[in-house]
Amino acid sequence: MLVASLSGWWLASIPFIVIWIALAFWPARVAGRKGHSFFLFFIFSLIFFPAALIVALPREGSPRRSLINARPGSS
Repeated sequence: MLVASLSGWWLASIPFIVIWIALAFWPARVAGRKGHSFFLFFIFSLIFFPAALIVALPREGSPRRSLINARPGSS
């Protein structure tokens, strides 16, 4: 009886864990597109998803990335 209840709990938590990991990619992808570390933001968002999203969204891209995307003749 105890084994059945523990396996039911484990099976019920798998979708939650999959959704949690999938949501953690969102802030990491946003930060990665802006030139920041994808891996570090992924770990940060696994632990503190709302805070990672708040930190990643308003951040500007790195100066190096903005220089790469700059057009010649524009200041």
